[in-house]
Amino acid sequence: MFTGIVTALGRIRAISGEAVKRFEIETPYAPDGIELGASIAHAGACLTVVAKGVAGEGGWHAVEVSPETLRLTTLGDWRQGDNVNLERALKIGVELGGHLVTGHVDGVGIVRQRREEGEWIVFTVTPPPDLNRFIARKGSITIDGVSLTVNAVTAESFDVMIIPHTAAATTLGQLRSGARVNLEVDLMARYAARLSEFPEAAS
Repeated sequence: MFTGIVTALGRIRAISGEAVKRFEIETPYAPDGIELGASIAHAGACLTVVAKGVAGEGGWHAVEVSPETLRLTTLGDWRQGDNVNLERALKIGVELGGHLVTGHVDGVGIVRQRREEGEWIVFTVTPPPDLNRFIARKGSITIDGVSLTVNAVTAESFDVMIIPHTAAATTLGQLRSGARVNLEVDLMARYAARLSEFPEAAS
């Protein structure tokens, strides 16, 4: 479980494999503080650490990504040198700064527009049609692992606003029109929608 608050930017240092991809990622995380088998969210996708080591002032870790995950997320688009939003798994008792995030990507959205409003950046994103009903104004959504508030919704898209800190501390500041992004809808919205389909289950 995660919160959607990015704690580090990683950099893809090596890619190998065909059907199953192996990514090595340089991070500021100390390798001694990462256990093999640990879960780390990468651009919103929860992946398991399978190897680790020292690199520069930080370390590196490796993850392996299945064909299904490559198909359903943007991870297959990664290239050597790309930056990646990272978040360590949530610890019980730690401040919850974003919202509850599972690290299970629900679909890939498309950035339709980027516009500047003062120091803020506004993105208009088109989600897959089957996710529309889970997205509500003032609700939460995760884009590439970042917890954001939905500012506006239409039948086909939604808007989010990015503050300067988020633009600088995550990969979202680099997004341009046409970019593909990993989306995870709010867990509570998903359950609320499910209960509305079967109201007797709530009684």
